[in-house]
Amino acid sequence: MSIRNLDDLLAEGVSGRRVLVRADLNVPLDKQTGDISDDGRIRAVLPTLGALTEAGAKVVVCSHLGRPKGAPDPQFSLAPVAGRLGELLGTAVHTATDTVGESAQATVAALADGEVALLENLRFNKGETSKDDAERGAFADQLAALGDVYVDDAFGAVHRKHASVHDVPARLPHFAGRLVLREVEVLSQLTGDPERPYVVVLGGSKVSDKLAVIEALLPKVDRLLIGGGMCFTFLKARGHEVGSSLLEAEMVETCRNLLERSEGKIMLPVDVVAADAFAPDAAHDTVPAEGIPSKRVGLDVGPKTVAGFAAALKGARTIFWNGPMGVFEMPAFAHGTRGVAEAIAGADAFSVVGGGDSAAAVRALGLDEKSFGHISTGGGASLEYLEGKTLPGIAALEN
Repeated sequence: MSIRNLDDLLAEGVSGRRVLVRADLNVPLDKQTGDISDDGRIRAVLPTLGALTEAGAKVVVCSHLGRPKGAPDPQFSLAPVAGRLGELLGTAVHTATDTVGESAQATVAALADGEVALLENLRFNKGETSKDDAERGAFADQLAALGDVYVDDAFGAVHRKHASVHDVPARLPHFAGRLVLREVEVLSQLTGDPERPYVVVLGGSKVSDKLAVIEALLPKVDRLLIGGGMCFTFLKARGHEVGSSLLEAEMVETCRNLLERSEGKIMLPVDVVAADAFAPDAAHDTVPAEGIPSKRVGLDVGPKTVAGFAAALKGARTIFWNGPMGVFEMPAFAHGTRGVAEAIAGADAFSVVGGGDSAAAVRALGLDEKSFGHISTGGGASLEYLEGKTLPGIAALEN
């Protein structure tokens, strides 16, 4: 892969140049207070932004947040992000009240060398996500006009064919930021010749969301451990009753086929924590995975499953984990995710946490991030990379 990176750009010199940085600042906000509940994605882009400001660049940061409908929406404003970004950088971040309009143009024009501006949410403009090439291109023209050079450090968005990811690089000299470069290097190890045994842990809600990556990984892995809501469709495929647990009935036959083809590689839960209702204070206990009572819902894997998964992980040399084992946001149903995460962290292996809810769980459960080899910032992007898909943002940097 031939992609120019941040070091190449710094070697050219950036002092006085406007560097448009596509970051992924799509952080979770508390619905009551509006405060940032996890600043991991902001921290992830700091090495790139810090290097650029120290070299005297005029740094113009752009990002999306949430899913506004192509028009300004106050609940998705990047204003809270600007404050936190400034705290972490140790410098004021100048904020625009629009993305490519008068405020953005004036804010960028006023930047001094080494200063940082943050544009308003990219998705306030319908051109950002448009499937119409002309509409998307027109927005990309406006965005590119705010920079002299482009740096993509938003790995969490590289699987999207969006204006700021796919079209702007065609209009400016373009480089990969430190984060994007690291993500691609790490995931390339998993798709190349990983050290064995290679164990993959998949969780999350739906089999349909992970089917493509299961198909891609099954021939390459030594063990595939499946938990989370998706495990119940697999258990059903084995002929077990799953009560009122999450079930994709249309995927049962697909799961049955995967189990038959897996040559024993797929490992399913042997016990689950079943509750009377999907609620944090619901009555619950541990039951065998093959017999979940009819009116109960499985919300976590049980202790025997955690022990079995831990044993499978103990001898691994390479581990990829994507998706929690249960509803970790509710303390009563977080034990499975914690136990498996601790087993991954304790293994003598190169471990990759595949972004999304898995990365959020690591931080929410207070686990030491340094005990994992790499924590990705892109759940969907990391899965699509492992599937072997062409990622529009990476392809744009290669061109």
